[in-house]
Amino acid sequence: MAEYLAPKGRPIAVDAHSNDRSFQHIAIIVSDMDKAYRRLRENKVEHASTGPQRLPDWNKNAAGIWAFYFKDPDGHPLEILQFPPDKGLDKWHRPSDKMFLGIDHTAIVVGDTNSSLKFYRDVLGMRVAGESENCGTEQEHLNNVFGARLHITSLRAASGPGIELLEYLAPRDGRSFPVDEHSNDIVHRQTTVFTGNANAAAQKLSASLAKFVSSGVVSESDGQLGFHKAFLVRDPDGHVIEIAEK
Repeated sequence: MAEYLAPKGRPIAVDAHSNDRSFQHIAIIVSDMDKAYRRLRENKVEHASTGPQRLPDWNKNAAGIWAFYFKDPDGHPLEILQFPPDKGLDKWHRPSDKMFLGIDHTAIVVGDTNSSLKFYRDVLGMRVAGESENCGTEQEHLNNVFGARLHITSLRAASGPGIELLEYLAPRDGRSFPVDEHSNDIVHRQTTVFTGNANAAAQKLSASLAKFVSSGVVSESDGQLGFHKAFLVRDPDGHVIEIAEK
């Protein structure tokens, strides 16, 4: 979480929708959806879904997953997920007395899956871990978008949470990423990817014609920010990626 004390950025648009290109959430795995949803209700969170949804059995790659979207105090979307026994990483199925188990992935809306794969798979080196096409009344109630049909692609690196690409096949009326978005705007979110060589990564991204937010690789002498070198770059849709070298 980054709070800009000065200058303050703009709030998230009140009419933002889940199929807008700027949409991004983090998915938190829970051990018991009913109890987790009750905890959220007790704390009066703002719903983004109508309620928890169980994805239907006909959808083999997503069947049995329970999911619910809500918002934090600034309006950032969040998701809680409960995996059935045959889905999700092994660590989410280990016995635990915790209700909220950890972050599985961040999900971003993209305009074209193939263009995004050229960035995340071919340039950043992530691997495709799974795909599904989701639609139906459960998906409509989850995303709060009528007629929602999504092509979902899960990406993983060697370790850490994954990145999930959400391409809306319908409706395709989501708004483009705001061209005047700045790092101090509340809508700004960035996903950190670690590299062994930030300078080499910057050269590779520059050769791929990626759009840089930073003027170049930034060095941080004492490492208090969690890295020694880093830079910000945008994916094909405008989502910001921080490339950091520890």
